[in-house]
Amino acid sequence: MSDPGSNHAIEIVPAEGRMRASVQDHIIADSDDVLILREGRMAPVAYFPRDDIEMGYFARTDRSTHCPFKGDAAYYTVTLEGEVLENVAWTYEDPLPGATRIDGRVAFYADRVKVYAVGDEVAPHDHHSNVDAVVQHTDSGGGQSQKDHWAPNVETPKD
Repeated sequence: MSDPGSNHAIEIVPAEGRMRASVQDHIIADSDDVLILREGRMAPVAYFPRDDIEMGYFARTDRSTHCPFKGDAAYYTVTLEGEVLENVAWTYEDPLPGATRIDGRVAFYADRVKVYAVGDEVAPHDHHSNVDAVVQHTDSGGGQSQKDHWAPNVETPKD
């Protein structure tokens, strides 16, 4: 918590249970280690650990902002299935005292990324898959991929 004597209190508490973030129903973050930051009268914000985010969809941008209570924020753009969400996520990599618990964690604009609580079940797919391996096995449009095709994981449909 920030200085209780100030007019601007920051409270950081663990989320109650597992949380996810998704874009177009694709899970980009899934964690049972989310921190909730409450700041003044603003809506609470969920901060996900970077290790629980599929960072392969993220690209750092030039945008930065300064908060006198948290420090300097750096931003990310998320690109997923042809949709580009500019500066939709941010992180504090060297937060000010009182906000050090969110160091290196990532938060999302709730009006652009769906952030929600879930039960204890894990994500329905491995959101930590190696994106580079997936890209190398994907046809780039030229009729071939960089790697041999993976074996099918389903049977041929029946007539």
